[in-house]
Amino acid sequence: MDDASVQPDTPAKPLRPLDAFERRVLGVLIEKGKTTPDQYPLSLNGLVTGCNQKSNRDPLMTLDEEQVMRAVKGLRECGAMAEVYGSGKLPRYRHLAYEWLGVGKEELAIMGELLLRGEQTEGDLRGRASRMDPIPDLDALRLHLDRLAAKGLVIWLSPPGRGRMLTHGLLPQEKLDKVRAELGMAAAAAAAQTPAHTAVPSRAESSAEPEEAPRAAAPPPPELEARIAGLEREIATLRERLVKLEDALGG
Repeated sequence: MDDASVQPDTPAKPLRPLDAFERRVLGVLIEKGKTTPDQYPLSLNGLVTGCNQKSNRDPLMTLDEEQVMRAVKGLRECGAMAEVYGSGKLPRYRHLAYEWLGVGKEELAIMGELLLRGEQTEGDLRGRASRMDPIPDLDALRLHLDRLAAKGLVIWLSPPGRGRMLTHGLLPQEKLDKVRAELGMAAAAAAAQTPAHTAVPSRAESSAEPEEAPRAAAPPPPELEARIAGLEREIATLRERLVKLEDALGG
């Protein structure tokens, strides 16, 4: 079961930032509690498998049992998860995220998706979180995001508009600063690709009736900007390798 019966308005224990392994483990428990309730709570093996899953994960990880158990220990100590025993002798693991975060079921689906994939656009987030709990449209999503942002559980990374980026508020400050810096560099790289020259009109053009100024093109979404920046870095690396190869061949 998804353990959604208890949904207090305030967290049971003070929140703290989570490291990368803790974020992955908690995200997996939230996801599996909603999508595969017949297999939940998870065994240690199931938890490791979920952490290393190839789909709906960013970044991909290869965690071993020791790394997962280290994350389990930290999450248990802060009140975000619990170890339970059923009919068997082996322990199983369930999250206490409803109580720890003080959220409802759709909001927990949103947090789970952000924990599993990190920063993303509103549109991507709505589609991904809806596989856990239905979120009919962006307006409904934004109502949930407003409540999460008021609790510090959602951080906006770009201004309102199409392709607005966000992440969760459980990142350590240095990681959040890195995410913001990467998005800023991607935006700057995309802006640098825009030609800044101004054409000089001919005499005939200058004497003609002025035409309506074209509308400014909408800026590319942040995810496209990040891709452009990545391609530029790859091109620069290839150029550097080519120069070294030419030097080695005496060219």
